[in-house]
Amino acid sequence: MKLVVGLGNPGTQYARTRHNVGWLVVDEVARRGGAVWRKEKDAEVAEVRVGAAPGARVLLVKPQTFMNTSGKAVGPLVAFYKLEPDALLVVQDDLDSPFGLLKFRLGGRHGGQNGVRDLIRALGTEQFPRLKVGISRPPAGWDPADWVLSKWREEEAGTLAELVRLGADAVEVWATQGLAEGQARFNGTDLRPKPEPEAAPPAS
Repeated sequence: MKLVVGLGNPGTQYARTRHNVGWLVVDEVARRGGAVWRKEKDAEVAEVRVGAAPGARVLLVKPQTFMNTSGKAVGPLVAFYKLEPDALLVVQDDLDSPFGLLKFRLGGRHGGQNGVRDLIRALGTEQFPRLKVGISRPPAGWDPADWVLSKWREEEAGTLAELVRLGADAVEVWATQGLAEGQARFNGTDLRPKPEPEAAPPAS
């Protein structure tokens, strides 16, 4: 059994905010697997099989305790299924990565992400894998707390859809082939627009 936690906030007002991009990724994994979400303790969970038959058994988790207390939902599930930290993957938004970047990381500090902060507290360790989805630092004049709770803009929709698709691919690779393979295949993901090449000077 593997556990994949998408970080986010419950409620329709948060559904399309930057802070909930982790939920978008696990929703896509669930959709592909034809899974049905159900309530279990303080979370919504859905079980899927990914990879070639019989496939890896994966429990997808969306905490319903709000971001800052994510550990309250995840800690009991980790204990119930008797999982080691390396069997847990946390899909999170990342302010410090530009929008369009995707990367795996093992362990490390929370970097100001309060859901990760509470998971570290609840689990008593930093040594669990994370899949970071870049949402960029806020524009000038924006408070970071307001930025993470802001809605995606219409012009970001195409990149967001591709980022979520690749994020779901990354989750499936992690579950079936491990963290090292996930890092090798997805840590170079960069969907930012490429600069136009400079025009060649006119011939003299």
